[in-house]
Amino acid sequence: MAINTDLLIIGGGPAGLTAGLYAVRGGLDSVLIEKGILGGQVTTTYDVENYPGFPEPVSGADLVDKMEKQATRFGLKIKTMCEAQRIEIKDHKFHTYICDSSEGPVISDAVILASGNVPRKLGVPGEEKLAGRGVSYCATCDGALFRNREIAVIGGGDSALTEALFLTNFASKVYVVHRRDKFRGEKVYGDRILAHPKISVIWDSVLESIVGEEVVDGVKLKNVKTSEIREIKLDGVFIFVGLAPSTAIIKNSPGIAGIANEEGYIVTDESCKTKIEGLFAAGDVRAGNFRQIVVACANGATAAHNAYHYIDGVRTGSHK
Repeated sequence: MAINTDLLIIGGGPAGLTAGLYAVRGGLDSVLIEKGILGGQVTTTYDVENYPGFPEPVSGADLVDKMEKQATRFGLKIKTMCEAQRIEIKDHKFHTYICDSSEGPVISDAVILASGNVPRKLGVPGEEKLAGRGVSYCATCDGALFRNREIAVIGGGDSALTEALFLTNFASKVYVVHRRDKFRGEKVYGDRILAHPKISVIWDSVLESIVGEEVVDGVKLKNVKTSEIREIKLDGVFIFVGLAPSTAIIKNSPGIAGIANEEGYIVTDESCKTKIEGLFAAGDVRAGNFRQIVVACANGATAAHNAYHYIDGVRTGSHK
């Protein structure tokens, strides 16, 4: 059976939850669809130190929980563990098919795409084979499995550095492998990494392959300056080499094709509008964004504000 609503929000991270909060407070009947659990990448962050209003670090899960309670208090309807699969545009309405086609579409006047990112994979030998058997992309999910074991963290950005620090709560030794001779992440995290007694940094090196048959036994690393290959025995590999936009729905929806750039990120103007009337994008899935929680929230508010005015214009006839 079809669900009729004013606004559909696809994605339950900070951008989606903020969009939902602003939309329902503005009087729009709004539904939020999230394919997994609420929070997206934020829930995998152990400590959030730079979100305004929290003088002490707050866990990503706790921050998302507060956002959810705030939005639902105003009437946002949320459906989790349910993927938005494709969008069709009929008679100036968006028909979004969710979970499975037997449920019927969500029919809405406007849609906000806030589907976020997914971890980027390296594609090296052993990575796919040993995923879930020593290869991980989430420290908070899997860190406790490596208590008193030696592990490697691949990457040099903020995510890699913060997750490496978190993993020292469990592992006996953490190798941080970075392809350059200095970190890309914030200096405060880099300084903590270099000062930590459990962490050793391997500079100018890339992951060549992951070694193991049933579980991870080690890694082979290549020095990018000397081409030297070295093997390190360890029990786990955590890969944090960036993110890719979660935009499979665009590929499945010919009616909204062409809204993403070559990297897959959705192109909008400063008001979060795509080139398709009534379709907006917010958060990490949006091209050109500074990928921070506070920016995602700002995007969500902006998209909801403009979605409200779009819907109002359609109903009053002032929007053509």
